[in-house]
Formats: sequence, C-alpha cells, structure tokens
Amino acid sequence: MTEKEKAQAGMLYDANYDEELLRERERCADMTHELNLLRPSQTAEREALLRRILGKAGERFAIVSPFFCDYGYNIEVGENFFMNMNCVILDGAKVTFGDNVFIAPGCGFYTAGHPLDVGQRNAGLEYARPIRVGNNVWIGAQVCVLPGVTIGDNTVIGAGSVVTKDIPSNVLAVGNPCRVIRSIPQDELTH
Repeated sequence: MTEKEKAQAGMLYDANYDEELLRERERCADMTHELNLLRPSQTAEREALLRRILGKAGERFAIVSPFFCDYGYNIEVGENFFMNMNCVILDGAKVTFGDNVFIAPGCGFYTAGHPLDVGQRNAGLEYARPIRVGNNVWIGAQVCVLPGVTIGDNTVIGAGSVVTKDIPSNVLAVGNPCRVIRSIPQDELTH
C-alpha cells in the first residue's frame, strides 16, 4: 500500500519523506504560487488555474489570493462558493464545500493531524481526516476547522472559532472550542 493510499484510508502515513507526496505538494505549491502572483483583474487566468488546482468546482466560484493548499485535488467546491483572502486548506484528505458557502479572511481547514506518540510523530507520520461543509454556510474570519469535522447546512460559524467537533445544521456556533449558541429559526433561513 502506498503512502497516498494509506492517507486516503485514514491510516498513519509518511507525509514528510514519501517522494510521491513530496512531488505532489511541490506541484501544488508551484501552482498556488503562480495563482498568488496573478493580478486580481486576470479573472480568466485565475479561474483556469484554480480549476487545475482543485479536484472539483462549480460553475461560479471565487477564491481570493493569497490562497494556499497542500495537494488541491482533494478540494471540492460547490456552486456560488466564495473564499476570501489568506485562507489555507491542508487537504491530505477530502475537503468538501457545498453550494452557497461563504468563507471570510484568514480561515484554515486542516485535515492533517499528528500522533501523540513522539516516536511516530518524529518519524514524520501523520493522519488525515476529511472535512465536510454543507450548503448555505457562512464561516467568519479566522475560523480554524480541525480534522474530521462536518458542518451542517444553513449554519453560521462565528469569527475566531476553533471547530473541533461536528456542528449540526441550522445553528449559530462560536467559540474555542466552537459550540452551538442557538438554533437559527426557519424564518431566518428563508430570507
């Protein structure tokens, strides 16, 4: 089993020394570097390059530079997706965003985690757990989403939150660790 296959299976894998994964991250780093050097007015070039980086993208989406990710091919964005500047996606596992997702500046989505065992960690081993963000989600500035988290539909995550566990649909959630503050009533969801 390759290190990439181990990562996809959720097992510990060698992310730091495996030649295949190093090449793939280098290729993606080159493309994101190129993207981040393009002028904002170069919309056609930006979209074409983002479509090469991302695993899947809807018809309408925007990602403002600077933007950084590890592999790119593990990222899927739905229709009407918007990610503001200075966001990072460590996509050792799938990161899936639904339709009508709006992400404020400085957010991070981190599928990567490291073992508590110092020997394994020092050997370069890590794991990756998928992140899923539903439809109609708004994520405030400086939010950190950790490995394995799912955020439900129609949910708002307040600025500065650290999302360590799943957040259900139709709620406002904030804090460190992020927790549900209240439900969002149906009449607020339909305006």
